[in-house]
Amino acid sequence: MARKVLTAMSGGVDSSVAAFLIKDGGDECAGAIMRLLAHSAEEEAAREVAARLGIPFHVFPLEAEFRENVIRPFIESYRAGLTPNPCVECNKTMKFGKFLELAQNLGMSHIATGHYAVVENDAASGRRLLRKGADEKKDQSYVLWTLTQEQLSRTLLPLGALGKEETRAIAEAQGFANAHKKESQDICFVPDGDYAAFIRETTGRADVPGKFIDGAGRAIGEHKGLIRYTIGQRRGLGLSLREPLYVRAKDARNNTVTLCRESGLYAKTLTASRANLIAVPEIPRPMRVRAKTRYRQPEQPATVEQISENKIRIEFDEPQRAITPGQSVVFYDGDYVVGGGVID
Repeated sequence: MARKVLTAMSGGVDSSVAAFLIKDGGDECAGAIMRLLAHSAEEEAAREVAARLGIPFHVFPLEAEFRENVIRPFIESYRAGLTPNPCVECNKTMKFGKFLELAQNLGMSHIATGHYAVVENDAASGRRLLRKGADEKKDQSYVLWTLTQEQLSRTLLPLGALGKEETRAIAEAQGFANAHKKESQDICFVPDGDYAAFIRETTGRADVPGKFIDGAGRAIGEHKGLIRYTIGQRRGLGLSLREPLYVRAKDARNNTVTLCRESGLYAKTLTASRANLIAVPEIPRPMRVRAKTRYRQPEQPATVEQISENKIRIEFDEPQRAITPGQSVVFYDGDYVVGGGVID
């Protein structure tokens, strides 16, 4: 029986091919774009692909929801001394939250996206599993760790078995104008990557200078504002130093930035909140996993413990560099996402 699938289209090649594969597979397909910022060329590109495929196309104006659910928490987290990942938050609240809700309002049973990952049904446990995409370089399971069982049960990821070049080849064969469109590596609402400037312009609040301090709390210089620095940063500190020093921590309450030698950036243990488990309903005893604290970081052997319903503790076998509060830690059993959380 054909499913009714609403494909989230962004104007890029991945979501365009996802829509094609859904229709080509025999499902009833429609496309939609979430207008998160303003009407754009991407919206017209998505509309053009939908027309070429002969599928209905919807535009969801969600600028206010995006500001409230993604941009505002991003700014608040940065000002609190954290380094958030807005793409993870957008997936949670917008792409697999609001978009799924709107799809169901249209009478659609499923949504599809252009993410490189795989959703599977585990007959033994009855759980939906999230597996890495076949293309190791494009795998996006890391940014999908927040998905619930309900969201996974309604989600189709048709690109999971493909590599990027295969996706482009399909797009070219279908005559999509975006077949060779360059990928964006930036956060969509900060295209130039200058987070500090974006926060200043959005809030109208100037940076507040404070003290650089060492591990003993001694002042060693003045910083130009907390939001300008990230954990592990060495360049751009504006200090004349006898040896290289790196950002180890940021304290929003005291408006200080702690510096250290590179050796001081390493730690074996972290705790994370807002934990979400996918492969298992709970972790009753310490579990061996492979975990990573950044999207592009290779997974590292570790042990995870569940401290409470939504809090976990992870101990790596070897010290890890620049574990950053606000970023996501995601842990795997082989190719399967066990779960994840936001680093405290």
